[in-house]
Amino acid sequence: MIFSPVEIQETVNMFMRQKLDIRCITMGISLLDCADSDSKRACDKIYDKVMKKAGNLVKTGQDIEKEFGVPIINKRISVTPIALVAGASEAKNYVPYIKTLDRCAQELGVNFIGGFSALVQKGITPADRILIDSIPEALASTNFVCSSVNVGSTKSGINMDAVKMMGETIIKTAEVSKNCDVNGCAKLVVFCNAPEDNPFMAGAFHGPGEADCVINVGVSGPGVILAAAREYKGQPINVLADGIKKMAFKITRMGQLVGSEAARRLGVDFGILDLSLAPTPAVGDSVARILEEIGLEGCGAPGTTAALAMLTDMVKKGGVMASTNVGGLSGAFIPVSEDEGMIEAAKNGSICLEKLEAMTTVCSVGLDMIAIPGDTPATTISGILADEFAIGMVNNKTTACRLIPAPGKKAGEWVEFGGLLGGCPVMPVSKFGCADFINRGGRIPAPIHSFRN
Repeated sequence: MIFSPVEIQETVNMFMRQKLDIRCITMGISLLDCADSDSKRACDKIYDKVMKKAGNLVKTGQDIEKEFGVPIINKRISVTPIALVAGASEAKNYVPYIKTLDRCAQELGVNFIGGFSALVQKGITPADRILIDSIPEALASTNFVCSSVNVGSTKSGINMDAVKMMGETIIKTAEVSKNCDVNGCAKLVVFCNAPEDNPFMAGAFHGPGEADCVINVGVSGPGVILAAAREYKGQPINVLADGIKKMAFKITRMGQLVGSEAARRLGVDFGILDLSLAPTPAVGDSVARILEEIGLEGCGAPGTTAALAMLTDMVKKGGVMASTNVGGLSGAFIPVSEDEGMIEAAKNGSICLEKLEAMTTVCSVGLDMIAIPGDTPATTISGILADEFAIGMVNNKTTACRLIPAPGKKAGEWVEFGGLLGGCPVMPVSKFGCADFINRGGRIPAPIHSFRN
């Protein structure tokens, strides 16, 4: 890959002034060969393999940062969904597995390991049930491991028994971890159409169809795209869209370079490059501010969904031209507590839960890092999950929810998560219930267009 002097100077300017960074390099590790009928032996195998494969991950990332001058914010690991590994054992609780992963993360110096996960889009095995039941204690007793559960897909429909379970699990997790430094629900994602190669937390896991070990890279550049939007102020939308696409191309080329180099040095395959715009609470690193620069008085105003659709599509189009390895989620994240502009929109009332749901029809994921009142019924949470996953199922896209009931908090009160997780006001939810619907259980059948082969 050859870069011209102009491109190099342009990229340096992105780093120095526009907060461009490699948001994460994530090593995916298969643990399928660690399954054992004895859970202690299985945990020992997991520890040995993760430590062996990822032993040089952090150092390699740091070396590339120094040599290339590219900020790599997070070094992470994703593993095979633990329910697939632990199911071989007779264990009735999977907390020892997550504590093993937590120990690995602490000793390796990575900031998160993803993969305390289950795939239950069509049915729930005994191992899946044990894992889901273990989530509240598991997330409250560890610091560095994230959990995810996939409850639906376009091919399978939505497992409403699992949706009900996850509503109850979210409530239990919030309560059990209310005195922890980080609410456990901030490390728990529920999915429809979960990708197997996602490098971003908290939803990362190493899919069973992946290679034994790979490097996936997540690039993020809201500040760069914001600068591009400012360059085209007053221009027609199609002209602005072309400018965003060109900038996404440049961002992706930089990510391709870093990902390829990291994979080469670690002696593993280069998996995918996820070019999602992933915001932070820092000023100048906000997706909401991009939408406002496009011409909205406030994020959530009429036109927001259309602007976000254009933004997401142009980021993807620019990326796929720059790399043959584009995958994961790729597009634009809209987490409330992790985006300075979204936080402001939630404060001033320009955005609400229902508008965020509408926006998820066109963005990368879904309802992300949203604080809701602590007394929200589990069935209401399940109803919110079901609505979001219906969007994903019908539109053949990934949708997810990371909802955080704030114990003792009411709508409008502030809740703080800390660090990159940020903080935000508690958002109101509908006062009308859906218990009879959720308690039916069963499965919402796959849509008609799922029948393809």
